[in-house]
Parts: sequence; structure tokens; C-alpha cells
Amino acid sequence: MGVPAFFRWLSRKYPAIIVSCVEEKPKECNGIKIPIDSSKPNPNEVEFDNLYLDMNGIIHPCTHPEDKPAPKNEDEMMVAIFEYIDRLFNIVRPRRLLYMAIDGVAPRAKMNQQRSRRFRASKEGVETAEEKQRIRQEILEKGGYLPPEEIKERFDSNCITPGTEFMDNLAKCLRYYIADRLNNDPGWKNLAVILSDASAPGEGEHKIMDYIRRQRAQPNHDPNTHHCLCGADADLIMLGLATHEPNFTIIREEFKPNKPKPCALCNQFGHEVKDCQGLPKEKQGEHDQFADCPPGSEQEFIFIRLCVLREYLERELTMASLPFTFDVERSIDDWVFMCFFVGNDFLPHLPSLEIREGAIDRLVNIYKNVVHKTGGYLTENGYVNLQRVQMIMLSVGEVEDNIFKKRKDDEENFRRRQKDKRKRMKREQHSMPGGQFTPQPLGRGNRGSHQPINNPRHAAFEMRMQDRQSTTPSASPNTSFTSDGSPSPAGGIKRKVEDSDSEPEPEDNIRLWEAGWKQRYYKNKFDVDVSDKNFRRKVVQSYVEGLCWVLRYYYQGCASWKWYYPFHYAPFASDFEGIADMPSDFEKGTKPFRPLEQLMGVFPAASGNFLPPTWRNLMTDPESSIIDFYPEDFAIDLNGKKYAWQGVALLPFVDERRLRAALAEVYPDLTPEEIRRNSLGGDVLFVGKQHLLHDFILEQYKSGEKEAVGLPPELCHGIQGKLARNDNPVLPDETLHSPVPMLRDLTQNSAISINFKDPQFQEDFIFKAEVLSGAKKPPPVLKPGDWEKTNNDGRAWRPQLGFNRDRRQVHLDQSSFRTLGHAMSRNRGHSGSGVYSNIAPPGAYNQGNTYRPLLGRPQQIPKLLSNIGPQDSWQGPTPLFQHPPQRFDRNSGATPLLAWNRMPHSQGQPYQQNQYQRPGGPMNYPQRPNDRRERGRQVTKCCVVVLCDPLAS
Repeated sequence: MGVPAFFRWLSRKYPAIIVSCVEEKPKECNGIKIPIDSSKPNPNEVEFDNLYLDMNGIIHPCTHPEDKPAPKNEDEMMVAIFEYIDRLFNIVRPRRLLYMAIDGVAPRAKMNQQRSRRFRASKEGVETAEEKQRIRQEILEKGGYLPPEEIKERFDSNCITPGTEFMDNLAKCLRYYIADRLNNDPGWKNLAVILSDASAPGEGEHKIMDYIRRQRAQPNHDPNTHHCLCGADADLIMLGLATHEPNFTIIREEFKPNKPKPCALCNQFGHEVKDCQGLPKEKQGEHDQFADCPPGSEQEFIFIRLCVLREYLERELTMASLPFTFDVERSIDDWVFMCFFVGNDFLPHLPSLEIREGAIDRLVNIYKNVVHKTGGYLTENGYVNLQRVQMIMLSVGEVEDNIFKKRKDDEENFRRRQKDKRKRMKREQHSMPGGQFTPQPLGRGNRGSHQPINNPRHAAFEMRMQDRQSTTPSASPNTSFTSDGSPSPAGGIKRKVEDSDSEPEPEDNIRLWEAGWKQRYYKNKFDVDVSDKNFRRKVVQSYVEGLCWVLRYYYQGCASWKWYYPFHYAPFASDFEGIADMPSDFEKGTKPFRPLEQLMGVFPAASGNFLPPTWRNLMTDPESSIIDFYPEDFAIDLNGKKYAWQGVALLPFVDERRLRAALAEVYPDLTPEEIRRNSLGGDVLFVGKQHLLHDFILEQYKSGEKEAVGLPPELCHGIQGKLARNDNPVLPDETLHSPVPMLRDLTQNSAISINFKDPQFQEDFIFKAEVLSGAKKPPPVLKPGDWEKTNNDGRAWRPQLGFNRDRRQVHLDQSSFRTLGHAMSRNRGHSGSGVYSNIAPPGAYNQGNTYRPLLGRPQQIPKLLSNIGPQDSWQGPTPLFQHPPQRFDRNSGATPLLAWNRMPHSQGQPYQQNQYQRPGGPMNYPQRPNDRRERGRQVTKCCVVVLCDPLAS
């Protein structure tokens, strides 16, 4: 969903919703990778029933990744998708259902956004290729080194659209992958798998939601089913809340800012294409094992617990003294609805509502103030009460002027801070000490190269004088200097643009912070006068229709496949007057586009190679009746933003009637294969041999029954629907050929597939947005507000860090405490007050000795002298810490802590108290001497003892 920064805002405001994934990594033995047994309990201490994969969020990063080199061909892309699904499956480990949904033909309202994305992607791809070729030529002319350019066709990500050969091949590969896992992976043996490929109409996430809604309406549905949905889009959070399922979790990749990306020219990390200098490739790792990706760059996953988000929202939205009964479920629905105003995939956000400026918080505060006057909630089961919405929007409109002025002030303050920061960084670059005072790296084995400081006072004086000369001008303030330090000619030299401290700002003709902003907005954006009230009302009515359509889409399904918002920009909140009587009904019985028709509606002419030849000509032929739908170049309106990707692509809207009329002339040119790809399909259900449903499906094929039959819910965890024979099924004891040459055929297949259709309802049926009876509310995670007031036996509140409140807390072992004590500054706070302030340094503190004493313990020296009895121990000089020497008893079964047996002992008992410790500091560690000079003497004494002891033998 098009809500930039929504997840960042959500995770900062409600931090407890995030749980890091515990992932079991596969092990290797003699170069062979041992697969993970996903049938074992989930290491995250939670068991999920259903896993839903929004496949487009997997396909894109696997086919054209940003943080590593792209796959070389389509086969490698398919294998990367398989490995990605395997990794997700091993983390979640569903026990009942795996639902894989690929985006099919989208509603007309979404096609406008898809069209904008694909036109941008095509334009940026061409510009990037030209820029890359230009920089490569410049580097080679200067004598730089670049790896030979691979001769391969540029991967056009626009092919990830329903109707293309790529998506058809992907569906075949996923059929093979599912059958292979059902045959060979023990974690899949009792699992039902539903594949909804690109031939099934609807967006992937909305096909998943439609499945959940329809199953919830069945009497056999388990209300305590634990759902897990994979995807990175922000609208998944809204959709999860809209289900009102108590156990709903989202898994997504953890966003890491400033993640290194390889250069597209030399494939090295650390710079972009524009900064590439053509330097030879450096060795990454001892054996160049990190050549393809930097160490530690593997993407990690996080869980988003929507049950915890529901707790947060319940606290925030609870209101006292309401004239009606408070219902937290209805309040959450209103919260979801208000989030649509800051942006979504179907409507542009209102000019006065920016999520980075706290727009959602402002809407919630207005909502809580106005709800006493509205007499009820804004929404119910996905339908909007426009009269109550009007009160909210007009309240926002009253403060629009202040919002625009504050936005301008914030932008100027930010630019001023950035300018000061650049100046400060520039000064710090010149103030770095040089010569004798140049910082030298430690711990690199080059101690001999460090020279002592000679005449430090004189060197410091010279540094101060040099700094004073660089900061204090010796001439008039208007005098400029040349690069050698001499004054420049009168008038000076004009500073270059790249040397300026200020960045060029995009031109803003609207100036929302100045009076007359509404007049300028409508004139520049819509080319109408603000006094044209009929046009303004038309824009507002279209936007209100959009709000009603989007909410219905989230709670009931697609209300109309034909509706779309016909403008590039949104109205102001103050324009929402008289919307209570606006119609919000939609045309019934509409049908989606066919796949190839959608390609004609969203593709630019540069991606026409994915279309049949005669269809492609309609995009490029000057005599084509729809040539105006495919401009070669188009403007991007930044609309007050800074970057092009944030702007608005000013593309013409596609007229459906003209498009269908033009395509009617070329439909006869389709081949049988293209006709098949242009048809709408459905979902396919797969099960393995050990699943209870296997024999029932097999019997349908043996009986030759062509009519759809009902799915017995007792055989499939309460799932209901209709089953019908597949024209190209996966059947037991039949070889399934691999569509990927590098993978083997399945010669001993036992899996089976059949067409699956969700339960059907009347068109006017309303799915209830409520918690089902029998659903158990998850245990609370947030700290109760009255925790301190109640007694609770004096216990302190312990935050819950994962899914299990009784999860065992992780503790550091003894070596970790020593490392912390040595690394942390002992001067923080009061002396001796820190937790680790008295911990002895680690054993590797004195790096100059091969055999190091164990600091913090009485030293036990190996008994190498024959004249020492079995009950005697060598006393030696004064030990490092003044404790009585400890005797070593051979018959006690203990082993002296020597350098060669220290590590096995510490690893064997990481959480137990060491039997050789002496009481003193925290964790029973001896007290660390406060006198640094005295400690140095003691270390020296110990070193002498250790070095001399072997000579005694």
C-alpha cells in the first residue's frame, strides 16, 4: 500500500508489536548441507496453523535483488524463489495450511497505480542503462579496470505482471516445487497447500483476505486459528486488523537503512555507479568467500504481532462518557479507515495529512473529540457513515492553514540544521591532527611502527597556529583566496554549485504556507479556478466514492472492478462539505479485465515485447486509435516532494471503451497458447499421501465425476469449499517433469492436486466485522496501567520479549562479563557504582606473552618438578590478587586451569559458577585494583613467574 513511512511510524509508536524471528540455520557436514527438519517444534515457542504468502513480495527481491548480484537467467530466479519460500517455511512451520497467492488481474482502481509504476520502471531502466554505459566508457578511457560486461538481455521487471510467459512459467515451477516438498519434506506431510497463481483475478493479499473472510463465515471454522501472513506492504497490517481474528501475525524482512549495495559496474561494495573508479577488486575474506555479499548481510525477519497492536489501540481509543456503548472492534475499524487519508494504492493522500507530521495522531485526537457529537462510529462492516466523516474532515479543514505554515517552518529549520551540519563536518575534516598526532590503528600487529612523540609542546603550538590561520582571515572580509593561499583578484571567483553549502530546492508554485494557497492549488493541479464549485464538488465526490470503495474492498471484497479515481491529486479537507448526501453505491455485476487486456492497460511501449505482435503495434503505430495511451516521455510533478519517486507521474488515464474497441480488431490474431494465457483461472489444492484428504481427491479422479463436490471439513481442519477435477493435475505414481533443467524430475510422486473454489455467497451478503464466538483472547503483553497500585506481591513488571511470557531469559556466561568489564569505561558515574566496574580484564589482556596468567584467579602452576609432593602446590611470588593460594588436589578430579584446557572447561558449563573463583566483586569476581600503576606491577610479577616456571624443570 502506498503509505511511505507507515511501518516506521507504527513500530516507533508501538514498539512491543515487533518480535525478532528465531531462525534455525542449516548445518553443513563435509560440504553437504543438511536440511532443517521443520516438523520439529517451532524455535519461536509458538505454533502457527496457517501461513499465507503474498508471492509478489518474494518474486521481486529474488528476480532483481538490490543488495547482491542479480540471477543470471530465469532458472536461477526460480531456484532463488524456492529457497526463499523454504526459509520462510522453516521459520513459521505451519501445521495446517500454506496459501501461496500471486497477483492476478487487479481492479481498475489499482491499475492506475500499476501503470504509473511500470512506466516509471521502464523509463528509469533505460536511463540507468545509458548512464551505466557512459560511466563505463569514461573509466576505461582513463585506464581503469572493470570486469568484462556480460552479454545478457536486461531483465525487465515489468514481466512480473499477469499474462506474461514469465508468470505462466512461474506457475508451472511452483506446481513442481509444491509436489517435491510434499513428497520429501517431513514438515509438509500433513499440510494442505493452495496455489492461487496469476490467472486467478485479484491482488495476492486480497485473495488471501477473501479466503479468510469466507472461511470465517463457515460453521466449522476454528475461531482460534493462528494466522501468519508474509509480506512487506503496509496494507497487510490494515487487512490483518480488518479480519478481527485474535491470533494474527505478520512476518516481514527487517528493514535496515543504508544497507550496502554492489556497484552495477564492478560488483564491489562501498560505492555507487556514479562514484566507481574502476579499481581492481579487493579480496573479501581470507579465501575471497565474501566476494558476492558482505559478511553479515543476510536479510533477517521480524514478526509483527497484531494482537499486541490491538492492545495498544484499545488503550488509545478507549473513551469515557460516550453517549453509546464503547466497542473496541468498531473503534479499530474506524482507525483503519482514518489511515486511508494518509495514502493508499487507490487514492492520493490529502495535502494537509502527512504521516511524518503525525497525521494519524492528529486524526485520532480529532476523532476522540468529535465522536461525542457524531452519535456513533464512522464505519460498520466496511460501510461508511458519511455524515459522521464530514464532521471529522471539516475539523481537519479548520487547522489546514496552520498545518501548512508549520510544515514550512519545519522544512526551513531542517535545512538550516543540515547546512550547519555540513559546515561542521567540513571544519572537522580540516581539524584532524596530522604528523605525530595522526591516529594510528591498534591491534594490527604493527606496534613497532609507532614512534614516540617528539617535543609535544612545540608540535601542539604549531597545530594551534595552523588552525588559527585557517579560521581567521588576514584580509578584509570581502577578500577571497586562491587555492595556493594568495588573495584572488578583485571581485573574487564565483563559487561552483557543487561547492555550495545549500542544495537546490525544487520549485514550488503552490506555496501552501502563503495566503491564496487553495486558488493556486486548483489552478496549477486541475487547471480550474477555485470559484468553480461544481468542479470542486466533482473532485470531492470522486474522492468520497474512493473512500467508500477502499473500505468495502478491505472488509467485503471488490465492490466494483470498473471504478477508479479519475484525478491525479486529492482535494482539501476543508472541501468536504455536504458529503452526507453523496451516493456511495457501485455498479454490480462488473467483471475484471483479462490478463492480456490488463497488459495493454498498464504496460509502456518499451515493454511491448511481452505482448502478441499485432497487439504490440497498437502501442507504437502512429495510426493506432489508442497511441495516446503510450507516451514515450511524461512529466513527473514533485508535488512539494524532493525526490522523483515521491512525485506524481502525469500519465493519461486509459479509456476502457476505446481500449476494448481497439483490441476487438486484434483478438483473432491470438495463438492457442496466447488464448490459454489470456483466460481467467482459479485456485489449486495440493496434498501429500499422508494427508486425510488424499484418498478422497484420488477417488474423484477414479470415479470420473466432473461435477464439483463439497470439501469434507473434517478431513481438512474445518476448511470448506468446492473441489473440481483439474485438466492438468499432479497425480500419484506419475512422473512430474521439472521445468527447471538444473532440478531432477519427480519419478516417485505421491502428491495430488485438484481445483479448489471458496464458499460462495450472494452478492449482497455482508461479512460481519467482529470477533467470532468461542475465540480466546491472547494473554496481555503490555504493562497494566494499575500495576503499581495493585500489590502483585511486590513483583516488578517483566516485559515479554517473545511469544511466550514464560520464556527463559538469556544470561551471559562468565567470559562475557569479563569482556564487558574490560571494554566498558570504569569512569562512568560514581567510582565502583557500575555493574561491571570491578570485573577483572579478560585473559588475553597481556598480548605479549604466549602463556598468559588467568587474571582474577590465584594462579595454579603445572607441577613439573619431581620433588613436589602430590598434596603440595607451588606458592611462587605474591599473586595478582591478595588471596590465599588454593591447593590443587590430584585426587579431586579437577583439572588445573591452564592455557590449553581453559576453553573446553568454560564451554562445558557456560552458566555455572566457576569452581576456581574467589569472592570479591560482582558475580563473585575478585576486586579489580584501583591503582593502575600498582596493577601494572602485579601483572609484571605474574609474567615473570610464568616465564621462569618452565625453566625450573
